[in-house]
Amino acid sequence: MDANSAIIRVENLTTHYGDRRILNNINLAIHPRETMVLLGSSGTGKSTLLRHILALEKPTGGHIHVKGLDVCHCAEEELIELRRHLGVLFQSGALFGSMSLGDNVALPLRELTRLDESTIQVLVRLKLDMVGLGGFENLWPSQLSGGMRKRAGLARALALDPEILLFDEPSAGLDPITAAGIDELILKLKETFPMTIVVVTHELASAFLIADRMAVMSAGEVIALGTREEIRQSSHPRVQQFLNRKPEELVRDHEAYLRSLTAPS
Repeated sequence: MDANSAIIRVENLTTHYGDRRILNNINLAIHPRETMVLLGSSGTGKSTLLRHILALEKPTGGHIHVKGLDVCHCAEEELIELRRHLGVLFQSGALFGSMSLGDNVALPLRELTRLDESTIQVLVRLKLDMVGLGGFENLWPSQLSGGMRKRAGLARALALDPEILLFDEPSAGLDPITAAGIDELILKLKETFPMTIVVVTHELASAFLIADRMAVMSAGEVIALGTREEIRQSSHPRVQQFLNRKPEELVRDHEAYLRSLTAPS
């Protein structure tokens, strides 16, 4: 596939927080119905890139086209319309604590459609059933486990049948069994619905299970892009360091260290 067929196209994207450069000339094409994983260590710019795709932040320079719309340079009304086609699962689940689980899932349906309440209730039950939470609509977020909150957030993200579904660290804070359940749910969605999925993660097992392609990030740059096998075979030293879980080497001035040990207190 070429870049022109991309449903999300990132071009020369650069972002600074003050004097610190967070993203450096990112170029990336994500194609319809593929699962793209943004993989890398913490602090490499993965979540920042995701927020830019959602137009929650503006870059210093560059462009991001989502379904043909340049979200870095468009009107707010255009963004509102585009976001009807996007579903997002934030890292915490981002549920409203003052609403029941059913009301959380119903919120986008009530705000963005003209469906009658009986239809909304049917859809809420369907979405909760899809994520394994059927019958839990009357519970409050505080009554749910971490994994259940993630699933509830996903049910809400699916409420409007999005064309693009984005996940920010879906396994964060979960035990291995619960995290594996989230991975299986992503695979189920991938097989069932004609949607494009973008996942930010640093979890290797999850990435290599769910991805069609991966973009490995380091220091605000995409340093490797390809299929699972292409990433495994990458010769880039930072990619291999990440895949083999090798820590950073500590650089120490040994003479200065000895002086610090013998210096008077």
